[in-house]
Amino acid sequence: MIKWIKAVLALAISGALTWVLNTKQGDVPPFGKFLSPFEGFWQNGEATDAFPAQQNLTLPGLQAPVQVRFDDRRVPHVFAQNDHDLYFAQGYLTARDRLWQMDFVTHVAAGRLAEIVGPSRLETDRFFRRMGMVYGAQKSLDMVMANPVTHNVLQSYSDGINAYISSLSAKEYPFEYKLLNYAPERWEPLKCALLLKYMAFDLSGRSDDLRMSNALNKYGPAVVKDLFPDYPQREDPIVPVGTPLDFKPLPAPPTPPSFQAAMSEKVPAREPDPELGSNNFAVSGEKSASGFPILANDPHLQLNLPSIWYQIQLTAPGVNVYGVTIPGAPTVIIGFNQQVAWGVTNVAADVMDWYQIKFRDHTRREYWHDGRWKPIRRVVERIKVRGQPDRLDTVLYTHHGPIVYDRDEKPFLSETPIRHAMRWTAHDAANEVLAFYLLNRASNYQDYTAALANYGSPAQNFIFADNQKDITIWPNGKFPLKWRDQGKFILDGTDPAYDWQGWIPQVQNPHVKNPARGFVSSANQSSTGPDYPYYLNWTFGSYERGHRINERLARMTRATPDSLRVLQNDNLNLNAQLMLPRMLALLDSQPQNVAKRGARQQVRTEMHRWKYFYEANAIGPSIFELWYSNLVRRIWEDDFSKKGTGIELRWPGRDRTNTLILQEPDSKWIDDRRTPAKETLPDLVRLSFEFAADSLQRKFGEFGPKWRWANQKSTDILHLAQLPGFGRMDLDVGGGAGIVNATSERNGPSWRMVVALGPQVQAYGVYPGGQSGNPGSPFYDNMIETWRVGQLYPLVFLHNATEQNKRVQATWTLNK
Repeated sequence: MIKWIKAVLALAISGALTWVLNTKQGDVPPFGKFLSPFEGFWQNGEATDAFPAQQNLTLPGLQAPVQVRFDDRRVPHVFAQNDHDLYFAQGYLTARDRLWQMDFVTHVAAGRLAEIVGPSRLETDRFFRRMGMVYGAQKSLDMVMANPVTHNVLQSYSDGINAYISSLSAKEYPFEYKLLNYAPERWEPLKCALLLKYMAFDLSGRSDDLRMSNALNKYGPAVVKDLFPDYPQREDPIVPVGTPLDFKPLPAPPTPPSFQAAMSEKVPAREPDPELGSNNFAVSGEKSASGFPILANDPHLQLNLPSIWYQIQLTAPGVNVYGVTIPGAPTVIIGFNQQVAWGVTNVAADVMDWYQIKFRDHTRREYWHDGRWKPIRRVVERIKVRGQPDRLDTVLYTHHGPIVYDRDEKPFLSETPIRHAMRWTAHDAANEVLAFYLLNRASNYQDYTAALANYGSPAQNFIFADNQKDITIWPNGKFPLKWRDQGKFILDGTDPAYDWQGWIPQVQNPHVKNPARGFVSSANQSSTGPDYPYYLNWTFGSYERGHRINERLARMTRATPDSLRVLQNDNLNLNAQLMLPRMLALLDSQPQNVAKRGARQQVRTEMHRWKYFYEANAIGPSIFELWYSNLVRRIWEDDFSKKGTGIELRWPGRDRTNTLILQEPDSKWIDDRRTPAKETLPDLVRLSFEFAADSLQRKFGEFGPKWRWANQKSTDILHLAQLPGFGRMDLDVGGGAGIVNATSERNGPSWRMVVALGPQVQAYGVYPGGQSGNPGSPFYDNMIETWRVGQLYPLVFLHNATEQNKRVQATWTLNK
């Protein structure tokens, strides 16, 4: 009997262990499968010499053989005989290197994280579904698939991804699938559309309407006009002031007489990241040593591994293009061919507005608009949750768009107002795939403008240069036709006069071609001066980066690609150059703290001799950043923070704050009204200086080399899912927010590219990562060091499939 009991117990224990080791427990992977030598993570290790130099692969679905040549950074150069095979191969190769990354991001955009991770991401999923991400992606997909050219591109690309997925066994799954214990699923074209909508959310998916409405309610129109002006005092717009119009503008819609902001008690907590931005610039042949234009671009995004970008060369009849693409989206997004080069930065136009909705009753089935009750469309979302039953969520839609939150609850992003409908350009159909398809094949300015006519969202500053010596820049996308300040505040959702009234004709988007100054540039600053006839927004990126770029380009002669590379790494901070002399003068007018006089004198001396450059070893940036930011906080915190007012408000911008510090020392905003004493500007400057010095002393000890900027800033490149140990921490780099080299704590140049046009195009580039998304591959992060020191790789641009190049190390043939 005892023998039987022991046997049953042994079986039970074995069964339990088998279940535990093969089942995901919360965030812990199923260790039995994960550690298995046959299919666990050990299988993801990749030796440097494991990549086949020659290989023939059979891929059912191809129409003809495709040659793929890999260079020494493992960039694929694809030579196909038709479009179908070109994009099929692009899908296959991208999936081979980045499958988990592209799949994971589209799960985020579709509101499907909970089915992978579990209930902890349910609110993330509800938010993205309520933002109408799938709703907008499906509308764009319908337009893309209705066009036979882009239908072929998207379907072929998806088929190529599926060809790779179907070739995988469990042991070959990317590492992250094993860690999270799920399997790749079939790729549908909708995922490509979702990926582009996710970029639209990242670059245009937030608004200040709610906070500005709160400011208007609290302080009135005179204060709002003073502290939140429609145009800054210091600006250097993308299209220079005085550029003649080459069109007759449409009349703007009339401002409704009843225009006033709707008010709300709801306040935001999570801010959009002010450090996201980008630079692009191009010099004309008159400014270059070669006599042909040179173009540069460095989009600033969050720094992650795997890298956001993937390099590829795509060649087929009618196209030979090199550049970077976003894994999961076909064609090249930023790049060049033998005739042209182009790049992008974000426009930051106001393309998302909020409308206060009046419901008929608590059932929320009708809303008041244009003098009558209109039905609300109700969409039931079914959300799968790992380990739990599916959840159902109903999202309400008006003619504006979705009501992201229709009942009192804590929003995922607190800047999202409750019981308001959203109007957003990302919900409108556009064929961005066709825009990039045509850009990849462009050979001149006319081809470039024809391509841009198809582009919708997110609006981008498309810079361009060609070997016919044209340079140009178009802030481009779909811009609603608005009256001035429409959307600066929350709008009345009952009156049709507040609806969007149409669009600015695409040919009338801001643009400048071959300006007399010999260069074009953008750095997220205002697209135009006040002379542009249409309203795009009242606030853009601050002017410092753009102005510094323009200063240097204006002085540049006989420029080479290296001239533009050096400019991409420029570390001068114009904000420090403007403000530090004033801050030091105010500080020096104050008596010194006797107890700290010796230690503080070293800090003052350092700041007097510092020349405003944010080099990694400099100490000045560590002090100035803490000093200036704390001074700003001391000025505005009592009047514009929740602690001081009871509601959260947007703070006045940097330009207005600087004007106050430089020219308005007696402003009423200087005094901290929470204290009985009346503070002066010198008081605040002294207190914030002491704060900065004390903070650094606590963190690094007495004044010395440890106070260096790289230590204080600490730039990190994290794994996309923030898995510990799979990122690169504490990189020793200079730069910072608001500087041309915009390398901050978590953001920075995600791709640096310089292209010299001419009879033989020459190009250079690097990004902070590697071609492979596999943490076990030597090509996972192999380009970071070159990126860190500000250098670029010469890019291998092949003219045909058999061209000899010593950097080409492998050739594969993909057969049907």
